Amino acid sequence: MNFLRWLQLAGSCLLLTNVVFAQKVNNKYNLSIRKTSQPVKIDGIVNDAAWQEADKARDFFMVLPMDTSFANIKTEVQMSYDDHFIYLVAVCYHGNTGNYVVESLRRDFAFQKNDNFLFFFDPFEDQTSGFSFGANAAGAQWDGFIYEGGKMDLSWDHKWISKVVNYEDRWVFEAAVPFKTIRYKKGITNWGINFSRNDLQAFEKSSWAPVPRQFPTVSLAYTGNLVWDAPPPSTGANISLIPYVLGGLSKDYDKGTPTEYRKDIGADAKISITSSLNLDLTVNPDFSQVEVDRQVTNLDRFELFFPERRQFFLENADIFGNFGYANIRPFFSRRIGLNVPIQFGARLSGKLNKDWRIGLMDMQTKSVPERDLPVQNFAVLSLQRKVFSRSNIGFLFVNKQSINYEPDKDPVTPEHRQYNRTLGLEYNLASPGNYWTGKALVLKSFSPVGGNRTITTAANLNYTSRQLFLSWQHEYVGKDFQAEVGYVPRTGYLKFNPQAGYLFFPKKSPVLSHGPLLQTIYYTNEQGRKTDYEHSLTYRTNFRNQAVLNAYVSKTYIELLMPFDPTNTGSDSLATGTQHHFNTAYIEYISKPKSLFTYAANIRYGGYYNDGSRLQLTSEFGYRFQPYVGITMSSTYNDIRVPGSWGRRSFWLVGPRVDVTLTNNFYFTAFGQYNEQTKNVNLNTRLQWRYKPASDFFIVYTDNYLPEYMSVKNRALVAKFTYWFSL
Repeated sequence: MNFLRWLQLAGSCLLLTNVVFAQKVNNKYNLSIRKTSQPVKIDGIVNDAAWQEADKARDFFMVLPMDTSFANIKTEVQMSYDDHFIYLVAVCYHGNTGNYVVESLRRDFAFQKNDNFLFFFDPFEDQTSGFSFGANAAGAQWDGFIYEGGKMDLSWDHKWISKVVNYEDRWVFEAAVPFKTIRYKKGITNWGINFSRNDLQAFEKSSWAPVPRQFPTVSLAYTGNLVWDAPPPSTGANISLIPYVLGGLSKDYDKGTPTEYRKDIGADAKISITSSLNLDLTVNPDFSQVEVDRQVTNLDRFELFFPERRQFFLENADIFGNFGYANIRPFFSRRIGLNVPIQFGARLSGKLNKDWRIGLMDMQTKSVPERDLPVQNFAVLSLQRKVFSRSNIGFLFVNKQSINYEPDKDPVTPEHRQYNRTLGLEYNLASPGNYWTGKALVLKSFSPVGGNRTITTAANLNYTSRQLFLSWQHEYVGKDFQAEVGYVPRTGYLKFNPQAGYLFFPKKSPVLSHGPLLQTIYYTNEQGRKTDYEHSLTYRTNFRNQAVLNAYVSKTYIELLMPFDPTNTGSDSLATGTQHHFNTAYIEYISKPKSLFTYAANIRYGGYYNDGSRLQLTSEFGYRFQPYVGITMSSTYNDIRVPGSWGRRSFWLVGPRVDVTLTNNFYFTAFGQYNEQTKNVNLNTRLQWRYKPASDFFIVYTDNYLPEYMSVKNRALVAKFTYWFSL
């Protein structure tokens, strides 16, 4: 079968879904914004002259639990601006009680666990990318970059000011966002805008311009219009410099080496090339303040995925890292600079014009003589061209190059190869109302090891309505496809993944919705011979109080393509070609987020490799002393029984966590992890003081222990100071 033809057919189907409707869905919802001649004081008191004249957005629509009526909880919003700031005030009235629910004072809080108000800008009117700002009812700020029409990148962090004041019958959020903080097209007098309110006491989520309940309120397909009385002012020169100084020490007790002392300096710079295009530079970057990865019990045959957490790579990450699918990522930034120092880097990203978006990144790492690693350069070019109302065509090129280096190893390991390149093209579908979404892509890799099966193709198409969900996805990854700066854990396969789900909405019931989801994941080799499958039936139940109950059963078949230790502990391995069948049952419950005490638990039981069995118990319990302290205890227990030399193995993974937010600028986190499978105890504590907007002081302490005697393996302490200069 010709899979390039499959790709063409899938792309044609995606294109056809885009030509039905072109007009903006909520085009009749308009809010005027007028320039004020008097300054606005950000104090949560609605007495400024600007608010006496500004239009009001009111009569919000309910999104959850149902989207068929106006909201029960009243919200009023006004906006204004001057030469430097966009101003907003939101008056959020209470329902039956004046209490509010918040998780903490931490920035970028979890939306579902807080009473909050958010607003969304679409300053390009492309219904694809924009910015969001907001706060919870205790005043913690929330901001992010919107991409792919409704996904949030909360790593985007910029300067702006806000204030929340609580009254008996309402809470008021007032904010000033500098024009220099956001990117927008010069001369446009109509922006997309929407406002979202979450009230956990009333179990209600609402929005100004109506949004169907199956979509997040951030969906830019459903914004109304912010109508300016004149084009927004030009920002002029916009350059920021963010230097850091760092001191620390570390000691490796396992190796018995002397204590190492750190004294580092480095800097980032942000330069606005235009009002919609930004250049980021970094020299000698340091990521010591980044939170540690959450460990997992690894019983998988393939490499696990851990998300990127480093700030430089996270901003505008969508244009680089969202190319492809979950297990076909031609670019994965964690391949750059982990356990290898980065010398410098640059990233140009943003809008070239109304239809074109660009991402250009270049990073260079230092040599590591003890590992025979040369200086390496990583370059990425990504282009997006908008087509139809909300879709786009994307191009990606990734190049990894060793500098002045001829490998002398045989065979050459991937990290030592002289070069590796990946070229890709994809079409992303998003229909005007977001009911149809999909993607079609083709990738090719280039490497010194060669091979003639270096092509990857894939496509999917999804339909999502209030009750019905349908999805089809297929993938082909050639045996010789190698994306060394990507995440492609498996090659040489075909995959088919159809899904179908339906929701029922009972009336006058504690249950809001319930229904089945049927899914098949089916793998073959390149010749079409079956190697794996998993058929599953899930039943989902959502309660009006936002609790969730899920259960599923599955049937699994696996033919091992390489030797595999089913305990992943270095024991004996099952042979290549052996076949394994087993069934699994699973049930999960997540409590309502409104309570001070929250919990989630699941149990999974069924067969395992070699006619064995596996029991998995997972739980998470949390209690918050609102809004200052949150305590969480998570745990996973696996009991594995495999006939033969493996016998019975059990693994605990336990992770207590304490979050303290004394103010919305002072955070302390202590996070412990005990992993019985890897025989390690990890302790990480982090103190962060945001003493000025976007400027921080960190103290980070990390310990690793052997669990038997709690003897120290290694230990590190770092203090880091950053300051944001606006030039």
